[in-house]
Amino acid sequence: MNFADDTESALVFAASLVNTARGGGELLPDQEELTRFLDADKWTGRRDGTQSELDAVRTLRPRLRQFWEVTEVDDAVAVVNTLLAESGAQPRLARHDDLGWHLHVTADDALLVDRMAAEAAMGVLDLIRTGEFSRLQWCTAPACDAVFVDLSRNRSKRYCDTGNCGNRANVAAYRARKSVG
Repeated sequence: MNFADDTESALVFAASLVNTARGGGELLPDQEELTRFLDADKWTGRRDGTQSELDAVRTLRPRLRQFWEVTEVDDAVAVVNTLLAESGAQPRLARHDDLGWHLHVTADDALLVDRMAAEAAMGVLDLIRTGEFSRLQWCTAPACDAVFVDLSRNRSKRYCDTGNCGNRANVAAYRARKSVG
């Protein structure tokens, strides 16, 4: 299934944000790293650059992680609806930079954390309404707790993009085959 670019972008960003707190580590240690993280994703709109903004973004991560933790779609719907209500979502079409028409879910001057929450919720909303919620996946590599969105055509993705999980698994499987034969 092909999703709109803004849906894919929102879902991939949500997974990336969740993964900044994986393995007990902190990959957003300061405002400078948050800025780099947002710039890499070409995040537009208001940024306050404050400690409270960074704290709010960090607080959002476990709430987004719930999308991967729930076992029932109805539970995900509750999270979507809560995030949309709390963020003051007001969907509208926008066009800027080199992007065509796409969805913005909050005002550009809304708090960063509200824009993140609303964008993620809208991405998951699309998964739910198209019957594709199962595309939210956990990395299957041992000792990896990263999440990802399987956007492959045949739903075959098994490993995250946060490290080298897929490559390590393939090398381990190759070595195991060689030691048997």
